[in-house]
Amino acid sequence: MSTPLALDGLRDVDVLTVVSVSDVTPSVRRVTLSGTPDAVAAAGPTVNLLVPRVDDPAPRWPRIQRDGRIVWPEGSHGVALRSYTARRQDPSAGVVEIDFVLHGDGPAATWAAAARPGALLAVAGAASLAERPAGWLLLAGDETALPAISRLLAAAPPSATGVALLEVAGPAEEQPLDGPPGIAVRWLHRGGTPPGGSTLLADAVAALERPEGDDVFAWVGAESAAVRAIRADLRGRWGLGRAQHHAIGYWRRGRAMSPAG
Repeated sequence: MSTPLALDGLRDVDVLTVVSVSDVTPSVRRVTLSGTPDAVAAAGPTVNLLVPRVDDPAPRWPRIQRDGRIVWPEGSHGVALRSYTARRQDPSAGVVEIDFVLHGDGPAATWAAAARPGALLAVAGAASLAERPAGWLLLAGDETALPAISRLLAAAPPSATGVALLEVAGPAEEQPLDGPPGIAVRWLHRGGTPPGGSTLLADAVAALERPEGDDVFAWVGAESAAVRAIRADLRGRWGLGRAQHHAIGYWRRGRAMSPAG
């Protein structure tokens, strides 16, 4: 049952509870949360998470207006808003999985590093991944985009072809990905270069030849500077129109990482 609107036109946020935590790779922590079917259905694929302070047993959550705007409580509340992509969500089971990249000291990474069963998160809205159906797909991203790219690969039709380019620190950060056999998955290892400090992803896209025809869609999610370079290549050399690509800066070097996809 959906949360009813209050007489003041505001509704409560959907609260999720941590049930388990596991480390998928040295830098990625998967947090499994439970909630009502409606709350889990609202938690993705792209979800606005409300992240409280570590060990806060009773966070002061904001409320949501009818038009989706967030109304924050007055005074100090310690709740941060961050956008993530759910790696998996199962409304019928009331379970959602969210991967957090642990390098960085932002509120979400700090919360995830300390997360344990019983901890709380809340959901303040969701959106699609802005994907488009196409016969040939380019998927490009760093570790923050892995949840989104994993969902895009899983949802692609078996006949799809293309390439997925994934930049991570090294082999230990690779994750199993399921997708059509015609989409080649290529892992790019930046080694000791810090996140956001390499041009691996942009260089890999620049080395690709544009596929023939217009049945093409490119999805890109990574550090903002890398995304800008790739977007310019896709619009210029590839000649892709707005409906043929979606390129979003997931985070900016020098600032805390926001999503993990």
